[in-house]
Amino acid sequence: PVDLVVSIIVKRFEILQIVVVILLYINCLMMFTFLKKEAFRSDTRYVLFAQTLFIDSSLILLSDLALTGVYFQLEIHFAICCIFALIMKMFIILTPLTLVAMCLERYVAICMPLRHADISTPRTRTICILLVWIISAVLPLFMVISSAFVLTPRFLFTYVVCSAEVMFLQSWQSTVQNILLQLYFVTMFGVILFTYIMIMKAAKKASADKKKSTHKGLRTVILHGLQLLLTMVQFICPYYEAAALEVSLVLFVNIRYADFIVFVLAPRCLSPLVYGIRDEKFFTVLRNYALFGLYVSVSRCVGVTKQRSQAKTKPLEM
Repeated sequence: PVDLVVSIIVKRFEILQIVVVILLYINCLMMFTFLKKEAFRSDTRYVLFAQTLFIDSSLILLSDLALTGVYFQLEIHFAICCIFALIMKMFIILTPLTLVAMCLERYVAICMPLRHADISTPRTRTICILLVWIISAVLPLFMVISSAFVLTPRFLFTYVVCSAEVMFLQSWQSTVQNILLQLYFVTMFGVILFTYIMIMKAAKKASADKKKSTHKGLRTVILHGLQLLLTMVQFICPYYEAAALEVSLVLFVNIRYADFIVFVLAPRCLSPLVYGIRDEKFFTVLRNYALFGLYVSVSRCVGVTKQRSQAKTKPLEM
């Protein structure tokens, strides 16, 4: 029945909004934690992590708006949708590229510890971030240039249900995009695989006291590789979603809902897991802000109580 289908769609949408709000709250809390501590703002590792949080939060918000438009078949001005699509494409590529930069930073820290301080400087950090943004702009730039040759003036005054593929009106545009995405993926996956192999070699040679941190770095690279795979699969989603739309709207909505959870939300849950929970230094500060300072206050009270009890039980010195 139509009423049952509509009820299920609305229920899913409500659940999804709750999940999105929770994720955005966690990411904002982590960004606040990063900004409050100078030690984090001066560390390349945490600076790249903060960039990932910003990109992921922005992309979750934009993707959720796009999904809302599809659910309710909301039409917006074509020109506004084009700007929306360009930002989404750039942010989708920014996330895996930043992950690659984070893997390289771990490679330098573990495999070249003596040179890490010389390499990881504010200057190299700025250059790295600029390169990531410039490389990410290649695909959106292609979209703008190709659309200038394809789009007619009448398109600029139409209203459409917005999606990331709205600017691709010719098949050759999708073909060139696929070539660029494959080039992105092969290059990024190759770099992550290289860092994994080198860190694994370093783990075998590491002394007993360094093995723990080395293996932790290895697991971090593996998680980043998983993030990369899930993120890049997102690029092929529009193609089978379009095929599903030709079958039925219900099938299209179901697939779009599943894709949003698996390929948009899931990869962006891993960044808080990798650095927000597994990183003891960051997690300690994060926990304090999450509990509005209660954790530190309780810890201090417990410490003072222990000191007093020890002072009472300590025998008098003659």
